[in-house]
Amino acid sequence: MNNDSTIDLARLAAMDVTLASRLLEGVRDATLAGQRPRVRPRPVIGESWRRMLRDGVDPDRDVRRGLLSADEVEELRHSSPLAPVLPVLREALVAVAGAARHIMVISDADGRILWREGHPAVLRKGDRLGFEVGAHWAEHVVGTNGVGTPLVTRRPVQVFSAEHFVRSHLSWTCAGAPIKDPRDGRLLGVVDVSGPLATMHPATLSWVTSVAQLAEARLRERHVAGLERLRSVAAPLLARMGGRALAVDPYGWPAAVTGMPLPERVALPKQLAEGRCWMPSLGACQVTPLAGGWLLVLADDAPRQPTATRILLDLSRPRRPALHVTGSAASWVHELSPRHAELLYLLARQPGGRTAAGLADDLFGDPGRTVTVRAEMSRVRRYLGGLLAHRPYRFQDDVEVAAVLPDDPLDLLPHSTAPAVVRARAAAP
Repeated sequence: MNNDSTIDLARLAAMDVTLASRLLEGVRDATLAGQRPRVRPRPVIGESWRRMLRDGVDPDRDVRRGLLSADEVEELRHSSPLAPVLPVLREALVAVAGAARHIMVISDADGRILWREGHPAVLRKGDRLGFEVGAHWAEHVVGTNGVGTPLVTRRPVQVFSAEHFVRSHLSWTCAGAPIKDPRDGRLLGVVDVSGPLATMHPATLSWVTSVAQLAEARLRERHVAGLERLRSVAAPLLARMGGRALAVDPYGWPAAVTGMPLPERVALPKQLAEGRCWMPSLGACQVTPLAGGWLLVLADDAPRQPTATRILLDLSRPRRPALHVTGSAASWVHELSPRHAELLYLLARQPGGRTAAGLADDLFGDPGRTVTVRAEMSRVRRYLGGLLAHRPYRFQDDVEVAAVLPDDPLDLLPHSTAPAVVRARAAAP
């Protein structure tokens, strides 16, 4: 291996466990000492280490803190949106994890461990590491790990041996995958499979990722069932109405409609209440609460889209990107999905606009992936409407656009692997 090569899991899996661990320790020690290692860490690990050094996490000290009480854990379990899919996660993971000398761990979106099951001996080893129910395993608390790092990157991550930042974790291996809410893309938590160093296998990550996707599918089924219940309530009301109206759930997903095409989703204001309200994609509406959602009756005498004076793209909070629009008729805020945050950031950097091929190259390093770009931009235009032009994609000339970036470049869309975003993080002083 030479200085231009990067470690990957397939290479590690092909090596003796002790040799692989020794190699990674050399890489870790050189990196933390400010030296150039013989081989580079994987990008997801290298970026995590840089965040840890910036945040002052001590790599040689046990940094656990703030263990929750049993009552506090029970309260978080009761309110967790992952509770309904706990049987799915247990059925798919616990038995196999126990046989393979692993444990299954489920955290909330803040990195708090709420459930933990598996092989008894490994559970005891986890206790010695502070990897226990009620512990806080966010990345900024305990360093690079299979719970906290997927919460930052929003994608599955396997952390092997000395890829962990804190030295006491070097005998451990873990693979974690985030679980997202299918209604709005919000992070709900992480499912992780962990165990002693000798249990590492590259297929573990695929296994955990598949189970996280299965949990999301079950949550999606629950969402569809909720829309069906709302439809049964709203359909008789809409059948007696003239004009345009629709029923949506609290996340803006439509259940029933009359007098207009069925939209894919409506961007609802954060604080929606009964009465007259302006919606970005619909215009003025009369809002009435329903069991499980809202009835929106469109007012035909109001403009569908106000003239915007300013768009503020707020990327200052790494896990909560948002779009603030201030117009002559109303102001509104829309929380952005990770992909839409990337697209709007790229457009804000290019006032002259980008073609679909240009955006595909920025996002994927492949200008041929224009179908994906056009599909995502179509979704963006559903809530930005006439504020975006196309051919090329750009903000309209009369729209003032500003972006608020995080103080530290490492926090710029940290989930993103888009080449243009990675270059922006690396180029910042």
